[in-house]
Amino acid sequence: MKALFIGGTGTISLAITKRIAQNPDWELCLLNRGNRTEEVPEPVHLIEADIQDEASVAEKLADMHFDVVADFIAFVPEHIERDIRLFAGKVKQYFFISSASAYQKPLSDFRITESTPLCNPYWQYSRDKIACEERLIREYRDHGFPVTIVRPSHTYGDTSVPVALHGAGGSWQVIRRMMDGKPVIVPGDGSSLWTLTHNSDFAKGFVGLMGNPHAIGEAVQITSEESLTWNQIYQIIGEALGVTPKLIHIATDFLTACDPQMKGGLLGDKSNTVYFDNQKLKRLVPGFQATVRFDQGVHRTLRYIQGRPEYQTEDPVFDHWCDDVIKAYHSGLQRFFEIHPQS
Repeated sequence: MKALFIGGTGTISLAITKRIAQNPDWELCLLNRGNRTEEVPEPVHLIEADIQDEASVAEKLADMHFDVVADFIAFVPEHIERDIRLFAGKVKQYFFISSASAYQKPLSDFRITESTPLCNPYWQYSRDKIACEERLIREYRDHGFPVTIVRPSHTYGDTSVPVALHGAGGSWQVIRRMMDGKPVIVPGDGSSLWTLTHNSDFAKGFVGLMGNPHAIGEAVQITSEESLTWNQIYQIIGEALGVTPKLIHIATDFLTACDPQMKGGLLGDKSNTVYFDNQKLKRLVPGFQATVRFDQGVHRTLRYIQGRPEYQTEDPVFDHWCDDVIKAYHSGLQRFFEIHPQS
């Protein structure tokens, strides 16, 4: 069977690429601009092209048909319209990578299934994913376009430690603060539940859906079933680093007031308790089980990052922001007790 991945070298997609490359039943092509291909395994065929250049891509793929096409870099409805034009009649199963952040915020029930309503008033990214899903389902109903929608939650791999908030440089600065003994900000009181999925576990579920006729026209979430509080997550990271993290809890509303750009990622995602019910995935992929516990996965990630300076991106802007927010928080408390000395 023949598959085409658009992208194929990101946190989620590279794990799938590596797994499917080990399967002799599959021939895999990656279509991307030729960036970050050093970890792509040998059997995979590279097609160098920019998916945004539709005419060029159409020419390169003119005589090709695929059992599976998966677009890992489609984010807005315009990308979906392009893919429908490119692949209608040329693919047996098209995968759209949506997001669990598209689910209802705030949730009416903490247990999330594929039938949980899609509605996120806090994050444009999530609303765009919802619009993409709606367009694809309409194309499936009206014209039989063979879509399978996959909804990942917070998926991590070797190159980045999952944290609740970070700056433009990624999560390394949070790790740096822990190692330096500086306080680390945790949104809210740190007791909300969160689900973290290692990309190798995600890949198992995804590959099980590839070429699966029962997945056509369906939306499927792929996550671990390990739920941890943010306090536990940060404590586990600290233990892996050999330090006791100094956690400071600050209300999400305060944090988003200090940086409105964090509103989507916090109010629209990470500040909400989530618990995923993966029974649908297990019906479609018998035997699926996420097996990498977070304490195991984060040890692996930290070993990888600490051995590679290129993933240790200093972020002084975020570091100063954290210091300023913590200072403002403590100043507010001090001012309150000056006004209310008996409190």
